[in-house]
Amino acid sequence: MRAMSTPPDHAPAPARRDAEATRAAILKAARFLLARQAHADITLKAVADRAGVSPPLILKYFGNKDALFARVMSFDTDADDLLDAPLDDLGRHMVRHVLSSQRQRGADPLLRIAFAPLHGDHGDVLRANFRAQVTERLADRLTGPDAGLRAELAVAALVGLGVMYGIARGPHLRDTDAETVVDRYAPAVQAQLTPGGRPTG
Repeated sequence: MRAMSTPPDHAPAPARRDAEATRAAILKAARFLLARQAHADITLKAVADRAGVSPPLILKYFGNKDALFARVMSFDTDADDLLDAPLDDLGRHMVRHVLSSQRQRGADPLLRIAFAPLHGDHGDVLRANFRAQVTERLADRLTGPDAGLRAELAVAALVGLGVMYGIARGPHLRDTDAETVVDRYAPAVQAQLTPGGRPTG
């Protein structure tokens, strides 16, 4: 009787999922620490302890501390999610995204920019990435005059929302239904995305 075997193309899937989950846990731990400590004070052991892995495993996946934090300091993937909506609904989408990030993950990836002054030269990298990957990318989608300014104002409103929710921990904001907050806050964001400063709809 022939032994049954799993088709080769299906066999690696669990390992891939485990590796992806491990990488995600390491990045999440590094982001958490980067938002609370200076880059120079963060050790791989601290990241490993928070992620529930060993320091050698971090080296296996990322190579070294600088390579790990180069990934953490990128906003590219976060911007993909933040900007993933048609322009006429983008304000609502972005506000909803900030709230869901805070409520589901306990963090807003955009808020890493608020801690740039902690990180010396690495803070300059964080700022440059934020400009290129978030505000300038948003500006490229806008029509009409002053697109760069309007993009920065829209993102500033989102960062302020994240600060009030995640750092100031405003009790009224945290206790209010997300869609109610979206209804109140999104028009101010959308006004910057619409030529002439007028909200759509």
